[in-house]
Amino acid sequence: MSPLTQPLARLIQQFERLPGIGPRTAQRLSLYLLRQPQEQLEAFAEALLTARRCVGQCEQCFHLATAPLCDICRDQRRRQNQICVVAESKDLLALERSGEFHGVYHVLGGVISPMDGVTPDVLTVQALIQRISRNPIEEVILALTPSVEGDTTSLYLAGLIQPFCPVTRIAYGLPMGSELEFADAVTLARALEGRQRMG
Repeated sequence: MSPLTQPLARLIQQFERLPGIGPRTAQRLSLYLLRQPQEQLEAFAEALLTARRCVGQCEQCFHLATAPLCDICRDQRRRQNQICVVAESKDLLALERSGEFHGVYHVLGGVISPMDGVTPDVLTVQALIQRISRNPIEEVILALTPSVEGDTTSLYLAGLIQPFCPVTRIAYGLPMGSELEFADAVTLARALEGRQRMG
């Protein structure tokens, strides 16, 4: 018989389903929440439900948005002719923290990984190519995690984009296999400054 009550065990199981949360962290979070006042738990639950209900995808770049276009795509002070391609919104947020990029973004929704069933048609590659072909784009910067999948995706995209505009790739002061999300602002700033043309 488990020393945990059934509702607590179910709560722990739900936390374990989150990325990066193991059994011990799930248990710690669950026990912490159960010690909080009812009002705080209700506010937490409401914030979660509201975010899920109100946050969607930008129609242009596929970043998180509460309107048809995200704040970055709507900002006319941004360089609309410079697109930085990232795998996920978490990578976009990491680059924004660096304060060095003033263009716009395109979120692929992942990287090519045939072993995991992720092919180019599952990603927003077609939308990216349409966006580039219909607008006067001066540069596309590929800012994908340095990994086999990231490199494969970068090479694939470079081949598709080069007929339309120059393609660069951020320089890597980042170790191979590291996640952009966890890089510090200075490392990301240097990587952006040292980007290199592909092809």
